[in-house]
Order: sequence, then structure tokens, then C-alpha cells
Amino acid sequence: MPTEILMPALSPTMEEGTLAKWLVKEGDSVASGDILAEIETDKATMEFEAVDDGVIGKILIAAGTDGVKVNTPIAVLLGEGESASDMKTPSAAAPEAKASADAEAAPAGGSDVAASPAAATAPAPRADGTRIFASPLARRIAADKGLDLGQITGSGPHGRIVKADVEGATSAAQAAAPAPASPAPAAAKPAPAAMATGPSADQVARMYEGRDYEEVALDGMRKTVAARLTEAKQTIPHFYLRRDVQLDALMAFRADLNRQLEARSVKLSVNDFIIKACAMALQAVPGCNAVWAGDRMLRLKPSDVAVAVAVEGGLFTPVLKDAHLKSLSALSAEMKDLAGRARNKKLAPHEYIGGAMAISNLGMFGIENFDAVINPPHGSILAVGAGIRKPVVGKDGELTVATVMSMTLSVDHRVIDGALGAEFLKEVVALLENPITMLA
Repeated sequence: MPTEILMPALSPTMEEGTLAKWLVKEGDSVASGDILAEIETDKATMEFEAVDDGVIGKILIAAGTDGVKVNTPIAVLLGEGESASDMKTPSAAAPEAKASADAEAAPAGGSDVAASPAAATAPAPRADGTRIFASPLARRIAADKGLDLGQITGSGPHGRIVKADVEGATSAAQAAAPAPASPAPAAAKPAPAAMATGPSADQVARMYEGRDYEEVALDGMRKTVAARLTEAKQTIPHFYLRRDVQLDALMAFRADLNRQLEARSVKLSVNDFIIKACAMALQAVPGCNAVWAGDRMLRLKPSDVAVAVAVEGGLFTPVLKDAHLKSLSALSAEMKDLAGRARNKKLAPHEYIGGAMAISNLGMFGIENFDAVINPPHGSILAVGAGIRKPVVGKDGELTVATVMSMTLSVDHRVIDGALGAEFLKEVVALLENPITMLA
């Protein structure tokens, strides 16, 4: 029978997306690996590949449709010997498809929807609670052979299980399966985190009746920023550590390096030194190189540093992996590349997921100091202000003038205690005030 093509999960956190553009039309023949469509997630526009061969029988979701949930049928693929007459009518197919998608998306232990025949036959999540992503054809073959998809490793895009993965797999013993347990009573579905408190949209609109305003719909990125940062402030016990750092030695050292690197078209920024200093400090204070993982902490060995990049409508935090092992010029080139592609929303998920900490620098906007919100699951975020010429007391006790930059480390107290965070910040300051040590 015809195969439904489902809205894919193109990143671990994706729940819905915008079907931006179809690159095929009904009647087109496609092969595994062909690009079918462009899909906008909350962070990027990505290409979606076919995982099976066939003919596009029907496109179910039009280009430009937003808010398409993961696992929603978006098209129908006809296999060899199948025709349009084999497809179910949309009115008959839609309820079954929705029930199947809801059943797969529901977390282990409960469901938001009543049980249905489609839900009952949908594959269960893996034992660790993660969802199983597989092509419809792979699901059918697995069901025919009595295979547990949770025991199969997918070779398709983002680990999706495809036809080839299940064709050679060995069937499990055909033991009688126990009757499924009665579903737990449906719990009330909580409101999205960003909307959990405060007046409703209608209530706010009534407050501004008679005033001229423009209503701006939330895109995927803004919804994600609102939800994640609301979650962060509600669930992460933030505390803040502040230090000033004198930049005169760094500014002179940077100017000298840039003169020598000019022939290679390399120009280092102050931010490049801050990234390097944080990466080296994570190695010197490994207790800060950690993230919160629900019921445990994960302590990283490499220094993977995320850097906030402002883009239209939100921000990205691309991650510079193994930053402690890279030269300043390599970090500078990589950061420029990541920032440029972030602004064009061309980053792949693996380029903005991960890291133990982040850096948010608003110094170029003249902001002297601020407190940044931790981006979970990171253990900390460093807020960097502008370098300002200020009077300071010199080492000899006399009043002098220096370029001073304020830094605030926002810390997740579940991961990092005060003394440990202070030790990390002390190491960052020492490296920035003695920049030549970053070349050792």
C-alpha cells in the first residue's frame, strides 16, 4: 500500500516546523537520498531527503505551511505497481494518521489522546523514553517480521530507520505478547511554558483597545526562545559572580598580533581572546565544565564553548568544539564562519547543540554590564560588557587610567557552587590580563 511521508525531526529538540518549499511535485519519481523539500525549524532551514524509492502520489501539506507537527503526514509515496487509486481519501486517512502520530509522540507512561486502533498498533518508544524515527515502509516490514524497532540502529538521516535497516534484521522469538496495560487516565495538558502565567492574549489586547498597534505573529524561533528562557528562569537556580578585567595589556598584544597576521588576512577580535580564555579556564577548573542532565551531571572533557549570535528575530548559540586545542586564528576564522551562517539560518543542528557554557557579549553595543540567562543544559553563561576607560588604583598605589571590562558569570547552582565559579572567573581574568599565556 502507499507510504505516508512524515514530517521529520531534523534536530533532537524539534517538535514542529514550517514546510517552506517543495522541491518535487505530484507524479515525480524519487530515489532514496533525493531532496524532497526545504523545512524551517526553530533554528535553521534544512533539506529533507527521501528514504525510499517511489513516485510522489499526493502532496498533503502545501508549501509555506507553518506549525506542522513532527510525524504529521506531509505527502504520499507510491511504490512499484501502486497507483493513485490505491491511496486512501484524505477524509479517511487523516484521523488515522493523526492518531498514529499522536501515539508515537506521546511520552512513555501516558497519553494526551484516547486509545484507538491506530494508536494501539503504533510502535512503542524505546526503553529510555526516546522516540523511534522510522520510515513507514520500515515500520511495515518490521511489523511483518516481528521485529522490535527499538533494537535497530537507523542508517537514514539523523538516525532514521529505513528499509535496508530492517530487511536483514533477525526476527525476535515469537512469544505471545502480554495484553497491553490499560492506559493511564489522561492528564490535563499543561500550558506551554511561555504562556503558563500572566494575562491571556485577549486580555492584553483589550488593554490596548483604541490604540494603534501591529500584531506580530510568533515564528518558530521566537516561540522556542520564549519557552526555553522562561523554563530557564523558572527551573534553574541562578546566581551571579562579577569581576572587572583590565584590558590594556590584551589590547596592545592584540594590536601587535594583528599587524603580524595582516598578510594572512587574519584580524583577531577581543571576543576571540575571551573564547580562548574560557576554553582554557574550563580545562584548569574542570568542575565548571559540566551540564545538568535531570538526575545527574555530565562533566565534559573537551572545552566546547557556545557563543551567542544575534540574528533577526532571535539568536543562535553556535558551539566551538575543542576550543582549548585551537589557535586564536583558527577560533577567529571558525567563529566568523559560524556567525555568518547563523545569520543566514544555515547552521546544522550539531553546530548549535552542546557545549558546557556560553558567552554573550554586548560590549559592541556600549553595554557596560548585564546578567545573562543560562541556556539549558549549560552550567553557566558569561556576560561580557564594553571596555571603558576608567580611573583605577595602580599596583604602586597611585591613581591611573585603564581600560576596564566588566564580566558577569551566571551560574547554575545545581552544577557549580560559588567557590568553584569564583575560581573559574579568576582564571579567565588572569588569562585576559596576561594574554601571552594563551599562546603557551
